[in-house]
Amino acid sequence: MFEKGAYVVYGTKGVCKIEEITELDMKGSDEGRLYYVMHPCFQKGSTVFTPVDSGKTVMRPVMSREEAESLVDGIPQIEVLWEKNDKERERQYKEAIKSGDPREWIRIIKTSYLRGQKRQAQGKKATTVDERFFHAAEEQLYEELSIALEKPKENIKAYISERISVRRD
Repeated sequence: MFEKGAYVVYGTKGVCKIEEITELDMKGSDEGRLYYVMHPCFQKGSTVFTPVDSGKTVMRPVMSREEAESLVDGIPQIEVLWEKNDKERERQYKEAIKSGDPREWIRIIKTSYLRGQKRQAQGKKATTVDERFFHAAEEQLYEELSIALEKPKENIKAYISERISVRRD
């Protein structure tokens, strides 16, 4: 069970802060059942209610600063998804997003970026599937890194680029 005030990654909602752990006085909620009342950190005005004992949606603590730095340092070694079949690749993208695993998000970002570069070199546009999942994975990753590293989300892309280029030198 998570504590009040904790930051968690909750499914595809992204990073949420647990504001309360309480019973809900609402029609349809089980009496005596505890719920997390969470606010997505990057979706202002939104509230998420989920049972404490529910295992339906992936929910995990936000990575620590050390884990975030290690993840970023390891980006060059994370493999891409070289699936030729478009439908199968889309299925893998969906699973990777739902997994809540930042390494899987990085795989999507790297794969869709490289595919886009290859298509551009051929005079083609990136596919809508690649673009959609690229942006979804980027949002999830940058949100979590923003909280873990205590940096504004809009600075995360530059942070990653700088950190990786320093490692290569």
